[in-house]
Amino acid sequence: MKIAVLIKQVPDTEEDRHLAANGVVDRAASDRVADEITERALEVALKKKDADKNVEIVAVTMGPATATEALRKALSLGADSAVHIQDDELVGADALTTARALSGALKDGAFDVIIAGNESTDGRGGVVPAMVAEFLGLAFLGPLNAVDFNDEKVTGERQNAEGTQTISAALPAVLAITESTGEARFPKFKGIMTAKRKPIAVHTAVALGLHGNNHSAGNVVISAAKRPARSAGTKMIDEGNAAAQLADYLSAENLI
Repeated sequence: MKIAVLIKQVPDTEEDRHLAANGVVDRAASDRVADEITERALEVALKKKDADKNVEIVAVTMGPATATEALRKALSLGADSAVHIQDDELVGADALTTARALSGALKDGAFDVIIAGNESTDGRGGVVPAMVAEFLGLAFLGPLNAVDFNDEKVTGERQNAEGTQTISAALPAVLAITESTGEARFPKFKGIMTAKRKPIAVHTAVALGLHGNNHSAGNVVISAAKRPARSAGTKMIDEGNAAAQLADYLSAENLI
């Protein structure tokens, strides 16, 4: 089995994050780390590799030269090789361009499963995995709180307003997992040293067939502003009916 895991380097959520004048994330304003949700996606693949040593894992990312750091961490955790899409032409790419580039790097890889986090901590778009599946013509399952797959089929659980839904599809498929699938492991010293010798293939936009309108943004940022401060929450005054108020509120929010 061959598994691709989509990795992303993001600004550290423990630090202040800022937008540049053109509305894109200022990645130089804070430390860069591998997005935790993508490490959890890698953990799903690593658990499969723990059970079957024949499983091959390829970490894939798109980003500047510094994104190699995130790939090296993925390699230290147990990925076998990595692919880095790196090109100044792709700086500030939107979700559509990102998905097109990722699918270009994945299309000839003969992957059985492609695993991603449901949404990154910087963009919060939550659409790239589904877009990748569309470009590749594969089934998409997500966002999954639990997942299991064998050589032929993947089955997962996702939450909706009515409860838990179980879905399945034949492989190959693209999966988007949530934090509920479990925490990522920590790299060991041996893994860190071994990662230095594992291969990272670098692709440019042209090499992936992205040129002209093929990598034009699907949208244009007109303006960008900081999110306003959060407004005060709903207050409930207990006049003997607080329990009823709470029940009505939870029901209105589809929480019960």
